[in-house]
Amino acid sequence: MSLRDITPQVVRTWHCGLDSSRPTQRAHTYSLLRSILSTAVTDEILASNPCRVRGAGSAKRVRSIEPATLAELEVLLERIPAPYRALVLIGAWCGLRFGEVSELRRKDVDLKAGTIHVMRGVVRIGKEVTVGKPKTAAGMRDVAIPPHLLPILKEHLKEHVGAGGEALLFPSVGDPDVQVHSNTFRRHWLKARVAASRTDLRVHDLRHTGAVLAAQSGATLAELMARIGHSTPQMALRYQHVARGRDAEIAARMSKEAKKWSKRRVVPTE
Repeated sequence: MSLRDITPQVVRTWHCGLDSSRPTQRAHTYSLLRSILSTAVTDEILASNPCRVRGAGSAKRVRSIEPATLAELEVLLERIPAPYRALVLIGAWCGLRFGEVSELRRKDVDLKAGTIHVMRGVVRIGKEVTVGKPKTAAGMRDVAIPPHLLPILKEHLKEHVGAGGEALLFPSVGDPDVQVHSNTFRRHWLKARVAASRTDLRVHDLRHTGAVLAAQSGATLAELMARIGHSTPQMALRYQHVARGRDAEIAARMSKEAKKWSKRRVVPTE
C-alpha cells in the first residue's frame, strides 16, 4: 500500500482487526506503525501521521497478576527437578526474565561479590536461537543476590554447571552448549504449579514476585527499576503489586499504633 493511501480511517480499521486478546502485542504493533509513519512525516513524504487512535500504543492487562507467596515458592521448588531449582530462585528473588536467566553463564555469577551480571539474553524463534543484549538498555545490569541464595547457587555451580566461564547455568538436556528450551522447563513448571494450587501462575510471574519482594523490603521506585532492568517508571510500576494479606498486616499495624496513642492520651476528668 502506498504511504499516501494510509489514512486515519484505514489505520483505525486495521487496528480494530488486530487480536484484542493479545493487548501487549497489539500495542507494540500499533506503536511500530506509528513510528514508521512518523519518520515519513519527518521526511516530508506525509503531511501528518494518520495514526490517531487514542491510547492504542498502551496495553491494559487482560488478567490480574497475583505473585507467588513464599509458601507457594517452597512447594514449587519441591516439585521442580534439581537442575532447574536455581532458575526458579533467580527468577523469584532477582527478578530476571527467562531469556536472561537461561543465558546466564558461570562467568556471570560472582559469588564473592554476591552479584549476577546480566549482560545478555536469549530469544528463540522456531528453531533459531539468538543471543543478544537484554530487552532494554537498562536490562544490562548487576543484580545483588540475596545472601540466603549464595549457598544454593554455589551448590548449583558445583553439581550442575560445567567447567569454564562460558559454561551455561541451565543447559539443554542434550547439548551443554545450548540454553534450556522454555518448553522443557515449562513441562516441569506446569506440574509444580498444580501442586502449589496456582494453575494461573506463569513462569514470567516469578519476575513479578521478585519485584514485590524487593518493594516490600523497602526498595524505592528507582531502585526497583535498576533491579528489574526497566528504563521507565511506568514499566516498573507494572511490577508493583499488593501481596495477599499485606493490606491486613498494614491495618493491624495501624491498630497497634492507635492503641499506643490511646495509652498515652490523657482523658480529662469532668
